[in-house]
Amino acid sequence: MTSAPPSLNPAQLQAVHHLDGPCLVLAGAGSGKTRVITHKIARLLQAGYAPGQIAAITFTNKAAQEMRERAKSLVGPKAAKPLVISTFHALGVRILRAEGERLGLKPQFSILDSDDVLGLLKDAGGSSDLAQARRWQWTISLWKNQGLDSEQAEREATTDDDRVAARVMKRYEERLAAYQSVDFDDLILLPHRLFHRDAEARAKWQDLLRYVLVDEYQDTNAIQYELLKALVSHPDARRRGRFTAVGDDDQSIYGWRGATIENLKRLPQDFPDLKVIPLEQNYRSTGAILRAANAVIGHNPKLFEKKLWSEFGEGEPVQLLECDGEEHEAERAVARLQALRGASSEAVAFKDFAVLYRANHQAKVFEKALRRANIPYKVSGGQSFFDRAEIRDLCAWLRLLVNNDDDPAFLRAVTTPKRGIGHQTLASLGGFASKWKTSLYEALFAESLGTAIPARAIGSLHEFGRYVNDLEYRARHTTGAEDAKTLLMGWLKDIAYEKHLYEGEESEKLAAARWSNVMDFVDWVARRCGGEIENDGGLSVETEKKSVLEVAQTISVIISLAERGDEQDVVTLSTLHAAKGLEWPHVVLAGVNEGLLPFRSEDDEMTPQRLEEERRLMYVGITRARSTLAVSVLRRRKKGRDTVQGIPSRFVAEMKLHEARSKEDPREKLKALREAAAKRAAAAQAGPATSP
Repeated sequence: MTSAPPSLNPAQLQAVHHLDGPCLVLAGAGSGKTRVITHKIARLLQAGYAPGQIAAITFTNKAAQEMRERAKSLVGPKAAKPLVISTFHALGVRILRAEGERLGLKPQFSILDSDDVLGLLKDAGGSSDLAQARRWQWTISLWKNQGLDSEQAEREATTDDDRVAARVMKRYEERLAAYQSVDFDDLILLPHRLFHRDAEARAKWQDLLRYVLVDEYQDTNAIQYELLKALVSHPDARRRGRFTAVGDDDQSIYGWRGATIENLKRLPQDFPDLKVIPLEQNYRSTGAILRAANAVIGHNPKLFEKKLWSEFGEGEPVQLLECDGEEHEAERAVARLQALRGASSEAVAFKDFAVLYRANHQAKVFEKALRRANIPYKVSGGQSFFDRAEIRDLCAWLRLLVNNDDDPAFLRAVTTPKRGIGHQTLASLGGFASKWKTSLYEALFAESLGTAIPARAIGSLHEFGRYVNDLEYRARHTTGAEDAKTLLMGWLKDIAYEKHLYEGEESEKLAAARWSNVMDFVDWVARRCGGEIENDGGLSVETEKKSVLEVAQTISVIISLAERGDEQDVVTLSTLHAAKGLEWPHVVLAGVNEGLLPFRSEDDEMTPQRLEEERRLMYVGITRARSTLAVSVLRRRKKGRDTVQGIPSRFVAEMKLHEARSKEDPREKLKALREAAAKRAAAAQAGPATSP
């Protein structure tokens, strides 16, 4: 199966060659939209546009980089270099660096990060409450994305909280001006204000950027649309509306951060000569998957008509997995992955699999099941188990046991939990180690260390070093799950790690959750030490014993793989929002239950608009799959501390799986898998006997 057409299809060709007026390309999932954009750039160059006059705007740096590379391969490095291919915000920076003086900004103004903004907001609001500052940050960001300043926000405020936020916003604006600084939202808002107020600046940039292409247009917010409109609304009618917007109304899923589908509705109103070209041929998924996707999204009102189709044939039916609870769901997902890998005659990699879900908290149980099965994975759109601070703390200790010269691990272990070794002591130790070209750990035991560090501090350092030595010795000689667990729990008690967690958290509930993660980690490490009795085909077999130190070595490898990113052979766990724009041969959509997908909290009203966006999210999830798709529903699900009856999502019925439904029986699947394995084993044994 290929992800891109060998040549442009008729609809793509039409989109590429329409140059004279405004164009909306309705690019359905997997329809080759990036290919259309890059080919259109080539066509614009052919038509006489200079490279620097063409702007292609995306939403992420990754998407911009991919588009730049694809454009380079199509038009050559020389023509590609002057092209303006950037995110909306990067374009905003470019405009503000050139025109900032018109807005009272110095050329070297500062761009504040999120932490800087929170600090300013706490100051502006006279509050030390971080949660309150975050709420102000969120509210002010939404206002800015609607093009509002503090005065406008205060006029439109309907609640006391909003009126307070508007007053905080005013003081925040004053501080930004005083500090010659802008925040992330200002990178769009200020260029828009500039173009609205300054005809000379607007004309200059309309002349500079004569043709604009916008990717993922359905994700634009109100102020981004206004900025686009200002760039392409040339007073000369012959040059007005020279743009192509590429998007899909069925994949508009970011309403919660200000993106509005209204921008799609406004295009034909603001540009009556708009040419709408739907791309309906899908180059990603099988017929069965697309039929389910079309059936679901068909329940939403349509701005523009389109229906995806593919030449890949029917493919496997979409599977419905009915699960007793979250743990069972994770087990079935892992079993499905193993079955697909075992049943295929071709090599199926771990990176061919993804488990997608609505909310970050759903990842934990899948992580646990994958770790138990020794399957590598990464978490997108949330925090991985190995990224949690408490797990990184413990991994630093284990890394230090494996490699005493691992300085970052040393620094984390020696300071977590705190043991009276201060920053000044560590700075002096670092200076000494650097001078003598040794690791920090090796420097501990240098005879001349007393020349750099006071005797009392040396005593504390030696105590730590001796403990690491002792722990390393015990880890080397402790094997099997039971003894490993005893060792690990003793170590946590020695360093008082539980006390460290509870003292470091304001919330006892959060501290308890972090300690629960630590226990999961201990269980996982202990199990990897082996020596457990497992049932294998009716036979009781003891798993191979390993030392704690041997297992610690494998953990270092797992973490380094997780940190190396996208090219690794790992299963992906991802939120549906983070999965947009990506694809996998095999996908499991997890937790497709009322309350989860569509998501609804108890005090939330499910408005028609929210339901439509949740349905678009389901559509995005379905269309991530290329070859196989399984949708899992829970008979019982956790809700806070309670377990409640699970109601299948309305989206499951909307998929119309009953029309070509196949409920997967895991027992039959396992039976077939074993029979296939037995046949392969028999064939392998027979091979040598029949050879001459």
